[in-house]
Amino acid sequence: MRKTKTSSRVSLQPLETGQLWRVAEMNLRVGLVGKTLVHYKLAKPTAVRIPNSVSGKTAVEKYLKKNKAILIKE
Repeated sequence: MRKTKTSSRVSLQPLETGQLWRVAEMNLRVGLVGKTLVHYKLAKPTAVRIPNSVSGKTAVEKYLKKNKAILIKE
């Protein structure tokens, strides 16, 4: 994968609180980032009630990389 200035892939950006990632037809909003766990919300942009989820930091990073997520908002 070529690293360009405009690319915001997972390999270029570490997970941080408040980020918004675009994954296929859904948005992943990062809540809190701890040492090993990440609190996040994953849902369609028009969803009204979105459940909170908790997963390992490496698992979320792999998910974003596998699905070619794009960073929308830092």
